[in-house]
Amino acid sequence: MLDNLLVNIFEDGLFAAIAAIGFSSISNTPRRAYLWCGGIAAAGHAVRYVLTSSGICHMHIIAGSTIAALVIGFLSVICAKKIKCPAEVCFFPALLPMIPGMYAYRTIEALAACLVHTREEVFNHYLYLLSFNGFTCVFIITGMVIGANIPVFLLKKISFQATR
Repeated sequence: MLDNLLVNIFEDGLFAAIAAIGFSSISNTPRRAYLWCGGIAAAGHAVRYVLTSSGICHMHIIAGSTIAALVIGFLSVICAKKIKCPAEVCFFPALLPMIPGMYAYRTIEALAACLVHTREEVFNHYLYLLSFNGFTCVFIITGMVIGANIPVFLLKKISFQATR
């Protein structure tokens, strides 16, 4: 049981790191920051996995994503000083693997279904799915933005010294 959990956490972090390094490479990030972005993404995604999916904590994905983004923000501010780049260089690629793609896809799918179905019961069902998935997607992204930016403002002295 514990071995399987550790493997799942490692896999989740590894795939997030690969995605973050890929996003870093296409967004004009300095090469010296690639591994830092990958490590920060792995840590943040692993935190979200433990909080939401592992069975240890049964936290909602919105709260789990916000806390994981907070971790990403703090790690980015700390690492930014080492690589002499703004914290945003680290946390933007690290946050991208946590974008709620399935919720966004299901929102658009439900919107299309609302436009096609004319029966009230079916329309109401898809309207419910549109609302649920849309609100979940928006609140996850909002929580990630707030969580990642709080450390930048809390640690102004450190975060704005990174580029000097």
